[in-house]
Amino acid sequence: MTDLELFDAWTDGDRAAAEELFERHFDAIDRFFRNKVVNGNDDLVQQTLTACLESRDRFRRDASFRTYLFAIANNILRSYFRARRRESERLEFTEISACDLAPGPSTLFRARREQQLLLESLRQIPLDYQVVLELYYWEELPGSAIAEIVQLPENTVRSRIRKGKQLLEKKMKALARNPEELESTLEDLEQWVRSIHASGESQDDSARRVGE
Repeated sequence: MTDLELFDAWTDGDRAAAEELFERHFDAIDRFFRNKVVNGNDDLVQQTLTACLESRDRFRRDASFRTYLFAIANNILRSYFRARRRESERLEFTEISACDLAPGPSTLFRARREQQLLLESLRQIPLDYQVVLELYYWEELPGSAIAEIVQLPENTVRSRIRKGKQLLEKKMKALARNPEELESTLEDLEQWVRSIHASGESQDDSARRVGE
C-alpha cells in the first residue's frame, strides 16, 4: 500500500495501517533528530508522531505524507530549542548551530573518521543549513519538497543548499585532523554523507532484529 492508502485506512480507524505508516518513516524521523539533539531525541520522535495524529485532518494531499511528517518534525525541533532558551533570548537559526544549542557529540552511528568529521561539521554549521543539507543528502528530497518542509520559497532553499555546502566545507577544513583526512572526505563528499545514512539504517535494522 502507498503512504496515502495507509493514511486513508488510518483515518477510517485502521490502527494496523497507522502502525505500518509510522514504522515506514520512523528511521528517517529518528535520524532527523539524532544529529541535532544529544539527549531526548526519542521524546521528539514521539512528539512528532503524536502531533501527526492530532493534526491528521489538516494534511493536504498536494504534498507527500513524508514531506508532511518532516515539516512537523522541523517545527517540533525549533520549538524544542526555543523552549530551552530564556524568553528574552532571540534565536536566529540561520546563525546558531545545533552544537551551540545542544553541546555534545552526535548520537548517530559513526565508523570511519570521515563520517565522524562530517557529522561534527554538520552540527557546527547554522541549524537552518544543517536541516536542508541533511534532507537533501540523507533523505534525497528535491528542493520543492524541502521548501514545503521548511516553509520557504524553493529558490531560497536552493540558495541555502549551495551556501550550506560552502559552510560545511569550511567547517571540515577547521576540524580535520590532517590534510589527508580532509582530502579523503572532500574528494567524494556526497558519497561520505550518504554512507552515514546507509550505516545508520544498517545499525537500526540490526537493533530491531535483536529486539524481536
